Amino acid sequence: MTMPTLRRRALLAGAAACVAVPAIAQRPAPRPIAIAQLVDTSSAEQDVAKDFVIGARAAWQDINSRGGLRGRPVQHLALEVDGSAASVQQAWQSVRDNPACVALSGTVSDPVATLLAAQLRQEGAAIAHAAPWLQAAGVEPDDHTFAIFAGRREQIGHALKSLSVGGMQEVGAVFASAREARLYREDVARSAAGLKLRLATWTGDGDLARLGQRLGPATPAVLLFIGGTPELVQLTQGLDRQARQRYVVAMADVNLQTVSQMGGGRSTPAIATQAVPMVTAALPVVRRYREVLARLFDEPPVALSLAGFIAAHYTFEVLGDIDGAPTRANTLAAFQRRRDVDVGGFRVSFEGLRRSAGFVTQSMLTADGRVVG
Repeated sequence: MTMPTLRRRALLAGAAACVAVPAIAQRPAPRPIAIAQLVDTSSAEQDVAKDFVIGARAAWQDINSRGGLRGRPVQHLALEVDGSAASVQQAWQSVRDNPACVALSGTVSDPVATLLAAQLRQEGAAIAHAAPWLQAAGVEPDDHTFAIFAGRREQIGHALKSLSVGGMQEVGAVFASAREARLYREDVARSAAGLKLRLATWTGDGDLARLGQRLGPATPAVLLFIGGTPELVQLTQGLDRQARQRYVVAMADVNLQTVSQMGGGRSTPAIATQAVPMVTAALPVVRRYREVLARLFDEPPVALSLAGFIAAHYTFEVLGDIDGAPTRANTLAAFQRRRDVDVGGFRVSFEGLRRSAGFVTQSMLTADGRVVG
């Protein structure tokens, strides 16, 4: 009886092996979420865009490392453009045709942000354009563009107001090129007129060092500078060769650390007007930014990458308000509510306006290369 019993057990085991095991029900993978960022790589704007996108990339990587949006990772799409209208339109078309992309965030530079805002307005595109580096005062954000950083006019007004307290009656303005003069001359003139300051202006022709050197003794002691970091270096080097002391107040596109590294003028104090807190501030968002940047990138903390970091976190905060899976429609609706958002101490408050109330600080490059508030 032993053999039949063994054979029977073997047959039962074989039959059991042939029984189909029911498949374990698996949850469908969540629909991917993508956020697109247009990045200007043109020669005039690449320094600004490089720092800004580093901050944004650091923020999204940090957000995803902590679980993303309620367990759903957020894909950060950095789309490079050359600053032309054609390249902006092409990048926008790729975003428009990507169903996973629910919003645009942190568009940089200012000219590209202006072009994109106009493109979205022209098409009536139902997508949110959040926290762009939109500086020109002549561009009024509409119900699809949500500017959270102080624009050029707010920056100039802050700089002039702080300087005019001491009885200053005149101010100079140096535009790095005809392009900057065309974009921002009106902003400078309005701000100076509002404070009853006489204004003299100069436009660079490609050699800012020569321009700085030839400014005569009647030139105002305080010069606003509208342009990029390399041009600021040239201007201060030219001013250093003059006997008269002058102060140069630059706008938020300038990186003072790079000015020092490139050998900017040592005897001409350079002051940067920033649309974000000092990178040494004790605010929670700044502390988090420094920690994440040190962990993920071999880059020093600078104002422009902090702006990119804040732009991404503001976008993430608004996404967190949405019930259910984000879509373009409910994401746009969430931004249009324009609720007050505290991004780790950087407060975004539209106060019924289409541009958030401006946050402006200033820092100065000392003769020994330090940046102080």
